[in-house]
Amino acid sequence: MADDKTLTDAEWRERLSPEQYHVLREAGTERAFTGKYDKHYDAGEYYCAGCGAKLFASDAKYNSGCGWPAFTKPAEGEAVTEHRDTSFGMVRTEVVCSNCDGHLGHVFPDGPPDAGGMRYCINSASLSFEPDDTSGDDAD
Repeated sequence: MADDKTLTDAEWRERLSPEQYHVLREAGTERAFTGKYDKHYDAGEYYCAGCGAKLFASDAKYNSGCGWPAFTKPAEGEAVTEHRDTSFGMVRTEVVCSNCDGHLGHVFPDGPPDAGGMRYCINSASLSFEPDDTSGDDAD
């Protein structure tokens, strides 16, 4: 993981699916309500699909109704970095993976007030998921 910021464009294209490349490396956005993690509420952790860095925990995920996975906060530590984004004539705050600089989505101040008031609106294509293995459920 240490050298993910130095990968070439060709190496990223080899590592990622076309959709993941578009989202993570070209700051693209998947269509609302189409991502595999929008309505996904299993216990576990979400990782960067580009480099594998831990980004979010399932206990911070909620149904915002926005059409993308929504979280109230990132994982502990420096999981994500935020940047001012003025693309498309809007002023927003972009969220990127701190490890590989992959575009994840945006953060907005309209999340649940009792959980800090933030909504991290994240593309499913930028994520991978590892279920919580402490549940004792071996049915999967």
